[in-house]
Amino acid sequence: MTSLLSGFNMADTLICGIDIGSSKIATVVGVKSEETGEVKIIGFNTTLARGIRKGLIVDIKEVTDVVEESVEKAERMAGHKISQAFVSVGGPHISSLNSHGIVAVSNPQGEISESDVGRVIEAARAISLSTTRQIIEVIPRDFIVDGQPGIRSPIGMSGVRLEVETHIITASSTNLKNIDRVLDDLGIENQGFVFSGLASAEAVLTNTEKELGVVLVDVGGGKIDLTMFVEGALSYSSSIPIGARHITNDIAVGLRISLDSAEKIKVFLSKNLNNKKKNPQINLNELNLEENINEVSLKTLVDGIIAPRLEEIFKLVFEEIEKSDFSQLVPSGMVITGGGALTVGMLETGKRVVGLPVRIGIPDKVTGLVDETVDPQYASTIGLLLYGLKNIMTEENAGFKNFGKVLRDFKLGGSMGRVKDFFKQFIP
Repeated sequence: MTSLLSGFNMADTLICGIDIGSSKIATVVGVKSEETGEVKIIGFNTTLARGIRKGLIVDIKEVTDVVEESVEKAERMAGHKISQAFVSVGGPHISSLNSHGIVAVSNPQGEISESDVGRVIEAARAISLSTTRQIIEVIPRDFIVDGQPGIRSPIGMSGVRLEVETHIITASSTNLKNIDRVLDDLGIENQGFVFSGLASAEAVLTNTEKELGVVLVDVGGGKIDLTMFVEGALSYSSSIPIGARHITNDIAVGLRISLDSAEKIKVFLSKNLNNKKKNPQINLNELNLEENINEVSLKTLVDGIIAPRLEEIFKLVFEEIEKSDFSQLVPSGMVITGGGALTVGMLETGKRVVGLPVRIGIPDKVTGLVDETVDPQYASTIGLLLYGLKNIMTEENAGFKNFGKVLRDFKLGGSMGRVKDFFKQFIP
């Protein structure tokens, strides 16, 4: 297996992600291809989650066991040990706000340097935060130099006053500590918490969609993570405590069957009912359900059970979009991804309730072992690799291209001193 890795400098190019979701734990190992710059998947595993509810750890031992199992299987496939990884977090404990920072440019000649950018982001980051919250992401949305907005990278420009608009994502510090404890037990260094909605956006959104304005809706098992991009920048993040598992529960109650049987029927419908030709009765013989149900009325199942829940889900999504104050700035519409994205009726209900164009987002920006991962349910998993690719610092790309690394140092609690040390290496 190690032959897969020949030609790669492991210290620089191995990227790992651990996606801790409500319904699955997925581990992915990738390497950056030196020729194309793309990420090539060399190891992947997905294991049924235990001990997690709505994105929160409720049983740390169970979570540790499942993560260990998933990591070991991915390691065996990759032929390489995972010593560090990016980790996804999501769920209702996530919240976001937009913050403004302002500093005077330190150079007497008025040329803006990396340290000025570091200082202005630190100023925007200085928000009053409860002791139970922790910042996991600080993303510059827009730089303003001497009152002129719309600047992407101000370094090298002239000015006396530098301002920044940032998007800050915070999470429950208790949950983050629990995840860190799981990783510590397994000897894995946490390279950074990544909001799963942001990870999914990396995997399925196009640059054009982000520039025009778009809403990403990641429908997980127990939660829906939502991100909004306006003029190319992440501008709103939130999470809704309802997910695809609620649809499974409704089917189980409506047909008086077990949750296992209900999940089988839901998946069967997702795969077989997205074609135009629909029979009034659905034949379930091939599922071999323990309740011996052979067929069910399509109208009862789709219109009577699934549609009302989808309607409720999209009403909540619509409320979040309205709450963001960016509802008029997302002409690209809505991209739905995550494990629940293929649920029958998802596109039609989304278009009707939210009133935006809708498409399903499939993670297809990687190479290698993609047969298993080209599926909406692995959007946030693949997104961790792409996030890692953007953020991992490599010697050949030193300089401002690696500002993402600086931001990650901020969000991991890095002190200003650490950032100054980072900048010193670029100043002659």
